[in-house]
Amino acid sequence: MLKKVLYLLSFLVTNVCMAQVNIIPQPESVTIPSNGGTFAITPATIIVANGVTKNSADFLNDYLKEVYGFTLKTTDKKTATNAINLTVITPIRATVEGAYDMDINSNGVNVRGQNAAGTFYGIQSLIQLLPVEKSTSLAIPYVSIHDKPRFQYRGLMLDCGRHFFPVSFVKKYIDFITLHKMNYFHWHLTEDQGWRIEIKRYPLLTDKGAFRNGTIIGHHPGVGNDHNISGGFYTQDQVKEIVAYAAKRYITVVPEIEMPGHASAAIAAYPELSCFPDEPTVKYFPKKGTWAGDSTGKQVQQAWGVYDDIYVPSENTFKFLENVLDEVIPLFPGKYIHIGGDEAPKENWKRSAFCQQLMKEKGLKDEHELQSYFVQRIEKYINSKGKTMIGWDEILEGGLAPNATVMSWRGEKGGIAAAQQKHNVIMTPTTYVYFDYSQSKPEDSLTIGGYLPLKTVYNYEPIPTELQNSDSSYILGAQANVWTEYMTNQQKVEYMIFPRLSALSEVLWSSKASKNWDDFAKRLPTQFKRYNLWNADCSKQFFEDMKSTGINK
Repeated sequence: MLKKVLYLLSFLVTNVCMAQVNIIPQPESVTIPSNGGTFAITPATIIVANGVTKNSADFLNDYLKEVYGFTLKTTDKKTATNAINLTVITPIRATVEGAYDMDINSNGVNVRGQNAAGTFYGIQSLIQLLPVEKSTSLAIPYVSIHDKPRFQYRGLMLDCGRHFFPVSFVKKYIDFITLHKMNYFHWHLTEDQGWRIEIKRYPLLTDKGAFRNGTIIGHHPGVGNDHNISGGFYTQDQVKEIVAYAAKRYITVVPEIEMPGHASAAIAAYPELSCFPDEPTVKYFPKKGTWAGDSTGKQVQQAWGVYDDIYVPSENTFKFLENVLDEVIPLFPGKYIHIGGDEAPKENWKRSAFCQQLMKEKGLKDEHELQSYFVQRIEKYINSKGKTMIGWDEILEGGLAPNATVMSWRGEKGGIAAAQQKHNVIMTPTTYVYFDYSQSKPEDSLTIGGYLPLKTVYNYEPIPTELQNSDSSYILGAQANVWTEYMTNQQKVEYMIFPRLSALSEVLWSSKASKNWDDFAKRLPTQFKRYNLWNADCSKQFFEDMKSTGINK
């Protein structure tokens, strides 16, 4: 009888501890000792870190200070008890960099990373073991974790072209990426509605191109105009600051400079970049009654959508773009430069005598091949700078540039075709990872439309069934896109990404075998409490969905 009672107590303690292990994304292996137990992190606990792992120690201390109000002493001298030991152990092997092991026992915490990034990811798991109530004694369960990422590219994009967001929020956004063990921040910096990065050689890009005289009210094409000047841009020093901030979190920043389409802001600053410099922008505006301010000449667009006024493929334009890239590339040490390439209407090229003559000279049979010519020229220049070009899947049209990486957004078809052509692919299909889509039916706020519930995001598999062979190796990972036509402030951005970002993080980090919706749903309520600790807004539709299925989580 006593043996049964002891067994039952042991079972209960183990399950209490398991209830405390609510890590997202789900680690590869989580083992809790049968007798349970907890270790308390207090202001007396010491972090042991050397030069390689000092960055992880600093991040943990910054988090503890911001959320719990205290920090820990850091030393490079080994401490046997009451310590958080951060090390790099090279024998840890994983196909994708970032693996780590973590053990928590009565002496403290040991985090051993495959590399510095691996140790840092271990810190993110440690943070998710901390209580979600503020205290100066943080009890965490005894546990042994072995973990590694599945995909090498785990990304999140922010569109700062439609609406400008301050440096402080961009950093907070990068922290959201960090806390989910993701490693790429795709920064959409140029658009029809605003040019957001300082280019010293072309000051009008920010003097004129970074601001618009008004913005439509309501859904496109709008029911009116707010008549408020809107805009802003990042100086090159601010860009450097943000890139350095991301690097400390093992996040690569991918800048996007759109071409040949979505170029109205640049054309407003320098009309000679257009096929028809003398044609006013308002000519292309779908509903003139919603226009604000000057309607003569070239203007920054005030509504969303796709516009015919794109770059003319002239030598002057190519020189302009090369000069822009000459200032952009040194700011971003990562290997990728994104050139957009999507939604480039060919109407102006069709009616341009210059473009038609250029096509004859180059032996191009149609305007799709002209776009391919445009993109391949830019890629050659980017490659000459030691960088790799990324483009949306439209760059497949007319022939894919030789070394390009493709982001597949119009479903998976473009990604499949690119992988079969032995090109690297990042999956970003609208049906699974467009976080500007509504999270609820009916919509509870103005969105671009569509419907993308949390469970659909969670159930996404980035490797299509058509590529269950050697071509699957060309799928580097996936990325969620946050287009901000209908997100005017940071609270709305946060509301749209949470909790869907947590679901995507598990898609990209965790193995297929460890993914389970029901288990994720059990861990998610604790994650909502972390959103509160992070001062992040979020959608509560998950709880409504749980009620509707008869499950009260």
